This record gives sequence, C-alpha cells and structure tokens, in this order.
Amino acid sequence: MRDLIGYGENPPIVTWPGGAKVAVSLVLNYEEGAESSIEAGDARDEDVSIFGGWSADPTRRSLMKESFFEYGSRVGIWRYLGMLREYNVPATVMACGAALERNPEAARAIVRDGHEICAHGYKWRGTVGMTPAEERAEIRASLSAIEATTGVRPVGWYVREGITENTREILAEEGFLYDSNSYSDDLPYHVAAGPNSHLVVPYSGDTNDARFWGNGSLGTAEDFFTVLKDSLDCLLIEGETVPKMMSVGLHLRIGGRPSVSHGVRRFLEYALAKDGVWFATREEIARWWIEHPPVQQSVENTTAERAAAFEGVA
Repeated sequence: MRDLIGYGENPPIVTWPGGAKVAVSLVLNYEEGAESSIEAGDARDEDVSIFGGWSADPTRRSLMKESFFEYGSRVGIWRYLGMLREYNVPATVMACGAALERNPEAARAIVRDGHEICAHGYKWRGTVGMTPAEERAEIRASLSAIEATTGVRPVGWYVREGITENTREILAEEGFLYDSNSYSDDLPYHVAAGPNSHLVVPYSGDTNDARFWGNGSLGTAEDFFTVLKDSLDCLLIEGETVPKMMSVGLHLRIGGRPSVSHGVRRFLEYALAKDGVWFATREEIARWWIEHPPVQQSVENTTAERAAAFEGVA
C-alpha cells in the first residue's frame, strides 16, 4: 500500500555530524557502456533524444549514438574525479556493473579516491517486469561485476526505470543497507521488506542534470547553479529546526560536459563556504541514520521551535 503521509507535519530530528543542517549527497551516475547497444548484442541502440534520431533505421548500429555515451567514460568521469579531489568532497557513484567492466581503470580510480559505489544494476535498466528470480539474478550479476572490478561490495541499490514490489525484500536478504529508488522525501525512512526493515535514502529529480536532456528545462551552468543554490538555501532555513538531506544527480555524459560541470563547481564553492553543510556519501548518511536514530518531535515542541526560529529570522 502506498504511503502518502510519510512523516507528516512533524518529521523526526536527526543530529547530523557537527550539527550540520543539511547532508548533501553528490551522485555520479556511471552508465556508459551499460546502455542498450547493438554493439553489445542488444536489439537496438539506446535512444538519445537530446539530438533526435541519429539513425534512420533504429535496428542498425549508430556510432554517433555510441559516441555520445562514450564522452562520459572517456572524459566526464575524470573531470569529476579531479574536481572532487580539488574540493575534497566525497560522492556516491551509482555504477552499472557492465559499465565498470568496460573501464576498469575508472573503476579502480573511484575506489582509490574514497568514493562510494552504489550498485546501479548490471545493465542500465530497471527490474520492472522481472520475476523475483530474474531480479535476484540481476542484483547478483551487478554485485559480482562491481566486486571484480573494484574489490568493493556495494551496500546501496538504485536502478533506472524502477523496482518491483519484491525488490526491497530481495535487497534485505542479499545484505543491502539501503536503496534510493524513491523521490518521496527530504529525509531517509524505513519500510517493511518482508520480515525485515529496510532503509530508503531518497533521490531527487529536480536537482539533477537530467533536466538538460531532451526537452529539459535547463540550458546553462547558471541555471543549474541557481537550482542547486536555491535548494540548499531553502533546506538550510528548514534545517534550523529539522535537519534535512539534499541529493545532486550528475550523469557523466551530461553533467560531465564543461557547460554543466562549471555550474557544479560554482555550487561546491558556494556550499563549502556555508555553515551547516555536511557532504557525505549515501552510505555514510544511511549508517548515520541507523546508528543515531532521529528523535520524533511532539507537535507542541516542534511548533514552538519553529515559532522561535522565525522570530529570530525576523
């Protein structure tokens, strides 16, 4: 049954490390080489709607489409790894197993630099329509490929195009700490997964460079910087009373381009100059949430705290 209520008017209070008001999760999506590709044996190439159809016959291989994806693994990953080293900021890399298999140098560099790898499926696809056995096989194939290329076993899961009603029970049985296939909150939350309790660390579609793709609403680095800045500013205000979480989604073939990544650089400089911001991997956020359980506030206390905070601002 859907949960349309969530935490309601009085979300729980979590004390992030250092008293931070907002936990910021940078996410790099590493999918290049795992997309549908005739070259890899699929029936057709992945659609690249940003430039329209690049092949009159979609059943024929398109080297042009392939090259669009290749930018992410050839250039985008290195641009972001360099930028994150420069600012000493950790990220979660949502990586497809097949993508890492095709670029083991990048796979090793991600772990070398201390970033988390979250399993993003074996291929760049969701599990909707799969049987439980097929879904478990996809999960295990993803884990096996990531472990083989990086030496690390992921504890997080996120896939394109969604999950099934069985996913979270399977993830709990396979030892996962969390999944991020949700856009429903600004805070982590637990759900029932069969006999287990499973943590969801929500993702975000608005603070995401996918808004540049196709008929996207963003066009410049300034646009993206403004979206990220305004989101952080709003959450910092709310975080005075209820600390929050913010996700930033980046795709190496999109956000890895100079025109978009420069907006991310500006955001990093802006956020790092702010008090109350904790840059963390999603694993760090999940473990902190579990190990330092948030406190559910009463309606009376929360209302009084909010009133005091607004009086202070005024």
